[in-house]
Amino acid sequence: MDLLGALRAHRLLAVVRGSDPEAALRTVLALVEEGVVLVEVSLSGRDALDVLSRARAALGPDAPLGAGSVVTTDDARRAHRAGADFIVTPGLGAGVLEARRLGLPVLAGVMTPTELMAALQQDVSALKLFPAAQAGGPEFVRALRGPFPDAPLVPVGGVDADAARRHLAEGATAVGVGGPLVGDAADGGDLDTLRVRARSFLAVVRERTA
Repeated sequence: MDLLGALRAHRLLAVVRGSDPEAALRTVLALVEEGVVLVEVSLSGRDALDVLSRARAALGPDAPLGAGSVVTTDDARRAHRAGADFIVTPGLGAGVLEARRLGLPVLAGVMTPTELMAALQQDVSALKLFPAAQAGGPEFVRALRGPFPDAPLVPVGGVDADAARRHLAEGATAVGVGGPLVGDAADGGDLDTLRVRARSFLAVVRERTA
């Protein structure tokens, strides 16, 4: 898939990490039903590979579905087998290299300019600024725009609706959102409030797309 193109078009990546596999699967499907096109299932969630493979079966082959928290070579291989068509990592390492060898696009975790340059040399699709809140928030995105005006930056970590709006205003390509969007839905919480939050975040990113 064209991960960078999808991030530019949709501007929101939902991060699902749950302690209840059935609830995590319901969360993925509810997000897609609400119009969240890009969803990542974090491998740090319980039975995440099973959630990923069941989500792939339910959504069909054309829905963009990613695996997150990919660290090792084995992580990348298992995610690929489970049906992921893009990979998200918390940093640079073996998972990035194996994903690229498998032909999977990568949203690679970086926090410093040095890591950003190293990631671009590894032919990743986009750069996950993580953890975004600790890295300096929207002001950090603005600062990076000076030396790296064309770098596709995707802040992730502590991004609520207001921070999402500010990151996009400063030039972020997209935002990745976990807890502020998913809440406790992937742990068995209420799906109706998840749907309300999804609509709220979609409204924010559509402001910046219009």
